[in-house]
Amino acid sequence: MAQAASIYPPLQDRPLKGTICLFDVDETLAPARRSASPQMLQALSSLRHKCAIGFVGGSDLIKQQEQLGTPAINVTTLFDFCFSENGLTAFRLGEPLASASFIGWLGEEKYKQLVNFCLRYISETDCPIKRGTFVEFRNGMINISPIGRNATIAERNDFNAYDKIHNIRTKFVAALKEKFPDFGLTYSIGGQISFDVFPTGWDKTYCLQHLKSEKEISGVDYQTIHFFGDKTYKGGNDYEIFVDERTVGHSVEGPEDTLKKLKEMFDL
Repeated sequence: MAQAASIYPPLQDRPLKGTICLFDVDETLAPARRSASPQMLQALSSLRHKCAIGFVGGSDLIKQQEQLGTPAINVTTLFDFCFSENGLTAFRLGEPLASASFIGWLGEEKYKQLVNFCLRYISETDCPIKRGTFVEFRNGMINISPIGRNATIAERNDFNAYDKIHNIRTKFVAALKEKFPDFGLTYSIGGQISFDVFPTGWDKTYCLQHLKSEKEISGVDYQTIHFFGDKTYKGGNDYEIFVDERTVGHSVEGPEDTLKKLKEMFDL
């Protein structure tokens, strides 16, 4: 996986050229906010010789670089398609594709109303601890964390367990839906400590339009799109693409489960 993209056959020459495997990142390819294992990267490299591969995550490219790449290896060379922020920031074979802006779509005034409400709500929410970066602005969405994204791995684990009992994020999302019913936004819980906010339709299915365009570029028509993710339940950030009629959804329980399924499906 650490080799240049040129060692892989062109997309149109892959043995399974009409097939692509798309992967969520956290708890699918790697433990939440940690690096993918050498075994996972090797399996992905082997798979890439058979069909196209890509990731689609809600986080920005910097975080995916930390989890899937190395200081010397750009993550965009390790996958045929890289879809950060659900594909609003996208790369094909290492080259950037057209992007879209959340704040440009929503407008500054509505954005301020949304952020002000979130910060006020967080200030009144009782959590065991709070850290920093409660609202993270990204190109195609914002990410809201009641505990703060600066939490350590141990603190993230503790909050995730606490949230499963007290439903902090679920209640937060319900409050936002009630406050801003006409903003046209979708709220998607993912990872351990946060949820994403983005325009309806800008969920992970957004990336599929880039795959449709591939037919005009290389002649490859992706008729079989496998998607692997862990938050595939309704309200989870993998749900929309998991149930989309254009994909074959696979629910996983962690990176080891992903590896197991790949080995069984593709004889790796």
